[in-house]
Amino acid sequence: MSRFIVTNPKKVGSAPGTLVHIGSKFKERSEITLIQYDNETEEMLHTNNIDKCFSHFNAEKVKWLNIEGLQDISIIEKIGRQFKLHPLLLEDILNTGQRAKIDDYDNYVFIVLKVLTYNKDLKKIKSEQVSFVFIDNCIISFQERDIGVFDNIKNRIKVSNGNIRKLGADYLLYTLIDAIVDSYFVMLENFGNKIDSVEDQLINKPEKGILKSIHNLKREMLFLRNSIWPLREVVSILIRGDNCHFTENTIVYLRDVYDHIIQIIDTVEVYRDMLSGMLDTYLSSISNKTNDVMKVLTIISTIFIPITFLAGVYGMNFKYIPELELPYGYGLFWVIVVIITLLMIRYFKKKMWI
Repeated sequence: MSRFIVTNPKKVGSAPGTLVHIGSKFKERSEITLIQYDNETEEMLHTNNIDKCFSHFNAEKVKWLNIEGLQDISIIEKIGRQFKLHPLLLEDILNTGQRAKIDDYDNYVFIVLKVLTYNKDLKKIKSEQVSFVFIDNCIISFQERDIGVFDNIKNRIKVSNGNIRKLGADYLLYTLIDAIVDSYFVMLENFGNKIDSVEDQLINKPEKGILKSIHNLKREMLFLRNSIWPLREVVSILIRGDNCHFTENTIVYLRDVYDHIIQIIDTVEVYRDMLSGMLDTYLSSISNKTNDVMKVLTIISTIFIPITFLAGVYGMNFKYIPELELPYGYGLFWVIVVIITLLMIRYFKKKMWI
């Protein structure tokens, strides 16, 4: 349950806007990257000093300020003062248990997304929060740590590949969102392979631990669905055109992202149905095995009914039972038992009960 609700006891009872980091601690110090570019030039600055980034700001260029590590609250406070960001926005940045959402302020947009990866060793879906602030000609991104999802975008900016250096900050934000959405396809492929593996095991060689595997997959699917589902509303708001932050050209690209999200949600629903079907299949197989065992026991019991009857008759404590005096009575009894058994087995096979 802690994966669905992330809290910090220090936060309880605090005033709204109190800055307290809630989440895992990945870095001792925050790492800051400032990328500035236009159609002709590009420059990149790596530092731990946010003031140094502010002093290098070029108002004429598109700026991407990326923060990795959220433990240093002073950096978040300085960014808030520099760009005059709302205290509740800063609070949401530090609270990594947020669901995907978008808040449209007067002169800037705040977006929270989730980067999802599937850990094959732990067999769990890992979620890390990425927050964006789009203000003026600048994109500010906040990551818990660098997980490589934006590496390709940094390289595109460096080599001026595609339209990224030709268009504005709104297009940069689109590419960042698109990179996160594209990473979902990789995660879903890995998760789908695990589902296929469990399904093959269920059909070919079911074991006692298969129910636990199905239960774990259903739990991960619930976590996955809760993480992805709100993303549709986020992008839907961006493409409605009721804000002045995105150009019509960028909105066209965002519609493509929206289509990808719908495809991802459809895939999640398919996986969800598959897991429900696998659980039903497992329960049916257990029921069938129980029925097979009961059938075998019933057949054995049925075969022994006439044998038990004969044994009971000739085992009665009467003085005169004619067959008991026969010289081959004992052997004859076993011959009758074998004949009865064979006849009953033949009858059961004829009825296709065995």
